[in-house]
Amino acid sequence: MAEAHQTRVQNVVEEMVQGLERDHIRKMQGRMFQCSAECCDRSTDSMAQVHQCIERCHTPLAQAQGLVTSELEKFQDRLTRCTMHCNDKAKDLFDSGAKEPAVRSLMDRCVGSCVDDHINLVPSMTRRLKENLDSIPQ
Repeated sequence: MAEAHQTRVQNVVEEMVQGLERDHIRKMQGRMFQCSAECCDRSTDSMAQVHQCIERCHTPLAQAQGLVTSELEKFQDRLTRCTMHCNDKAKDLFDSGAKEPAVRSLMDRCVGSCVDDHINLVPSMTRRLKENLDSIPQ
């Protein structure tokens, strides 16, 4: 993917991830640490019970991180498929005898379109992630 297009996507996705981290994940991390500390304060529990308690405290955050990772992987896979389609179109054009500047132009327009389409998906992906994060039992 052309560097400028890649930078555009990275910036939008990074902004989304930072917002999710600030508004959702960070709060979950705080609850996890508080919960874990409370587990350690249970002086009558066995080592195994404290360990199980801490594991329960970590579960919501692990689920949240899994959700975000899965959604980002799906997004990346879709973007990759789109750019591979552009590669195929460019190869077909080149094989039909087109000159390199025409092929580069097609490739740039096609990848630009993929990037635009996928950047437009980020708000709905963000909304879906927020809803899913909010639904994780604490």
